[in-house]
Amino acid sequence: MRALRTLLIVVVILGGLFVAADRLAVHFAEGEVADRVRASEDLAAQPDVSIEGFPFLTQLAGGKLDEVKIGIDGYQAATGDGTTIRIDDLRADMKGVEFSGDFGSATAATATGTATIPYGDLLKAAQAEPARIGPGITARLAGLSDGGDGKIKVELEVSLFGAELPRRVSLLSSLAVRDDRVEVRADALPRIGDVDLVESRIRAVSDFRQVIDRLPGGIRLDRVAAAPDGVQITVKGSDVRLAG
Repeated sequence: MRALRTLLIVVVILGGLFVAADRLAVHFAEGEVADRVRASEDLAAQPDVSIEGFPFLTQLAGGKLDEVKIGIDGYQAATGDGTTIRIDDLRADMKGVEFSGDFGSATAATATGTATIPYGDLLKAAQAEPARIGPGITARLAGLSDGGDGKIKVELEVSLFGAELPRRVSLLSSLAVRDDRVEVRADALPRIGDVDLVESRIRAVSDFRQVIDRLPGGIRLDRVAAAPDGVQITVKGSDVRLAG
């Protein structure tokens, strides 16, 4: 009986030491992956990295991690014209991550995630000069906000013969993703006074397409929807490179 008790104590101690060693190793590995991702993506700050699954040491020995979660704030995505657009709270879930011994290279079999493009940043990237939309009437894109039910509210500042109207013209627009572009298209066009507006002219102001390119590791846009703080994007990818 005493021998069994001693054996159980030894097993518990060894188990505790294994868990402690496993957690220490995963903490070190998370730091290494964060360093590699920061360098690979030229990030201004260290990303959040969480390696999921237990035990970690068996995954390490096999050269493949079950799941790695990465968080990046303030990522600067390319817009296709040499400028960038800020993307907040990018959260990516990587599955089946194969890596080299020093984490110099790491590739995930699949990845899914979400992020937010603040309305102010999207407006700044999309904004254009005022355009003529009718006889004596000009308009410019002036505001973007949540319109509810996944729609985006687009506001136009309208001037009539050089005098700006006291109230902005608002319309609800739908969002879609096509070829790495966020597309914003008005569901219905407004009527300003008794003037018949040419649809193509007003859509040249109200509708726009914004390229969102070169996301981390090669993940790509999947879906978009309006949310309270900005346009929420869903991303996905396969053979996604974390480092190397």
